[in-house]
Amino acid sequence: QVQLVESGGGLVQAGGSLRLSCAASGRGFSTYNMGWFRQAPGKEREFVAFIKWSGGSTYYADSVKGRFTISRDNAKNTLYLQMNSLKPEDTAVYYCAGAGNYANTGSYSYWGQGTQVTVSS
Repeated sequence: QVQLVESGGGLVQAGGSLRLSCAASGRGFSTYNMGWFRQAPGKEREFVAFIKWSGGSTYYADSVKGRFTISRDNAKNTLYLQMNSLKPEDTAVYYCAGAGNYANTGSYSYWGQGTQVTVSS
């Protein structure tokens, strides 16, 4: 069992950057594949990025490829999402998720409460 808590969201101008963190407590973080998802008002939750348990493999949604970077520090039980060149369409609540596979939302066992990211034009 693992608990996930996101932080680092906020208001930023278009073109700016933010770094989200997801702190995990409990056992097993270092053995779990992890992902970031987001949900904008009135839209379904969508996949953003994925990283394997070892950090050796990553995968991104086309909409964020080249702008966002997912990483993890297993010694600190923390997942990160570095977001650069932000666009107004990146505005959403961002969630970290654990013990799942790639973009398959339903495969994830653990979810954080979310952190709001707002990008102004």
